[in-house]
Amino acid sequence: MNPAVEAISVFFPCYNDEASIGRMVEVAVVTLARVGVTDAEVIVVNDGSTDATAAVGVRFGAHVVAAPPPPSGWLGKPWACQVGAERATGTMLLFLDADTVLAPDALERLVFEHATGGGLVSVQPFHETGRPVEDLSAIPNTVAMMGVGAFAVWPHIVPRAAFGPCLLTSAADYRRVGGHAAVRGQVVEDLHLARAYRDHDLPVRCLGGGRSVRFRMYPDGLGQLVEGWTKNLAGGAGAANRVAVLGAVLWVMALAAIGSRGITSVVAAGLGRPVTAPLVTGLLWIAAAANLWGMVRRVGSFRWWTAVAFPIPVAAFLLIFLRSLVLTVVRRQVVWRGRAIDLPAGRVT
Repeated sequence: MNPAVEAISVFFPCYNDEASIGRMVEVAVVTLARVGVTDAEVIVVNDGSTDATAAVGVRFGAHVVAAPPPPSGWLGKPWACQVGAERATGTMLLFLDADTVLAPDALERLVFEHATGGGLVSVQPFHETGRPVEDLSAIPNTVAMMGVGAFAVWPHIVPRAAFGPCLLTSAADYRRVGGHAAVRGQVVEDLHLARAYRDHDLPVRCLGGGRSVRFRMYPDGLGQLVEGWTKNLAGGAGAANRVAVLGAVLWVMALAAIGSRGITSVVAAGLGRPVTAPLVTGLLWIAAAANLWGMVRRVGSFRWWTAVAFPIPVAAFLLIFLRSLVLTVVRRQVVWRGRAIDLPAGRVT
């Protein structure tokens, strides 16, 4: 551990997370003890849970803070993060979603990354999948990484976003930008927090989780997956780097075009009709599948069929993105984990 880091506060903003929070807190406590931070605390911010989240957090050694109802203009997660940060004593602040797991070396690596540049260090965890339906997150996950320049052809794309599941900052910088109060009404609060850091001339770094930081995003199935990505996609696209977003759009369009051509050829062959340039179509399909596999294997444990049958996850992504646009831009309300979230008037981004 960097000797300059003598105190760190680790936060888990939680809402009905009794099934996962015990394991996450236990891993955090063990990790902090292992690296020898002289003054560390693990804080579970209970954001109105109706299950045993608070009791589980206490049982596994966390300090549990009950967040009062959000004031007018605040959304739940920014409020929970702000409440936790106001109780913190650490000189470093680490915000983790309740499904994010740190490997034994993760904290040391995070602190090292922060020591090299300061500002805000964010990590998109490696996406562990369970049921096959969870593989439909392959395209959104990859697009999220592309949006911050992770797969960019141009190496100097400056990230305009951050990844909320894992954020590390100094307490001084956090207070300087206004903390989560600066993003109190934002659904994609992590992206706008990154903007606040940039506005104060503080660097923002976006990293992939690899073997060190992992999560399982939507274990409850298709409904949870659609809700989660609906909440994040449209707002995330508006806040990300424009050049990187353009690259992601062109990439998805290319996959869609190749997939459409391939499916049309298969249908034509099945009906006994002539197929135009079948060899070219087959080679394009193989190239698209290889390209997709090379990307998705870097962001999650997605199955091989995700690449081979790529029109399925591409179609799912396009439908969810359209739904996200309608709900966030037109209706200005999304639902997440049973809570209706009203979006403020004006731009989503």
